[in-house]
Amino acid sequence: MAAASGVSRATVSFVLNDDPRQTISAATRDRVQQAARDLGYVPHGVARALREGASRVVVLNIDTGMEGNYSQSYVRGLDAELGAHDHVLLVRHGHHTPRSTRQVLDAIAPRAVIRFGETYLTGDELHDLGGGWRDGLAAHSALQLRHLVEHGHTHVAVALPDIQAPLTAARLKFTGHAALNMDIPVPVTFAAPRDRAACAEAVETFLAGAPEVTAVAGFNDEVALRVLLALRDLGRDVPHDLAVIGFDDNGFGAYSSPALTTVSIDAEAHGRLSARLALGLETGGLRPPPARVVTRQSV
Repeated sequence: MAAASGVSRATVSFVLNDDPRQTISAATRDRVQQAARDLGYVPHGVARALREGASRVVVLNIDTGMEGNYSQSYVRGLDAELGAHDHVLLVRHGHHTPRSTRQVLDAIAPRAVIRFGETYLTGDELHDLGGGWRDGLAAHSALQLRHLVEHGHTHVAVALPDIQAPLTAARLKFTGHAALNMDIPVPVTFAAPRDRAACAEAVETFLAGAPEVTAVAGFNDEVALRVLLALRDLGRDVPHDLAVIGFDDNGFGAYSSPALTTVSIDAEAHGRLSARLALGLETGGLRPPPARVVTRQSV
């Protein structure tokens, strides 16, 4: 490449590594980059990792149960931001033990390891309760509850998955704090099983013991849609007998009857923020857009 572009090997290295300490003219950069394209140059990952002390790979660990629209847009933003800074994203999904994580670290020496959800739970602010009360999980939990309260519902239930979900405790904590701030009773909870008949039975049993409840906030859209179907099977009218709202709009709520009102969260900026934090880059000016309620017919 040095011979093809008419410069020194050191200059080629400076250009290919985008060394910020070197002042190289735009014309020289263009010649070197064109020579690299013409010659089909591809960086040698192992050699680069040995020189830099780490690979250009960033690992993201996602636990089972964290799937949804939020995770999809988060990964999209994380991947795009890492790619813009010449890094590659590796996603590990499932249960991660210290031993399995150590094997990954030893095998590829990643530049960083990110645990999915940390940015969303903590936000970018210092708050005693954590959770991102400005643009994180706490704020979005409050938004879901506030929409019900604004429609006259003060006795609310939270429908949970019938399996242990990683964010259940945090969601209930934030919803409870939001209820206290809105001066309404802390929402009660029940589990909505995946099986259709079992879900209808669970909803019927719950409502018999909590007749004061007029609205259900779903842990996510999937759980809210289970509740909607159960209420239909029980002959209950939504939203007149009971209002239902989802969370983390997965798109399927638009096709239910009635269509599911839900909370939509665009997490791409959270992913980009995580990427910059992992690479030690400035994060100023990067703010997630506010979550919004997608108003349909179930509330």
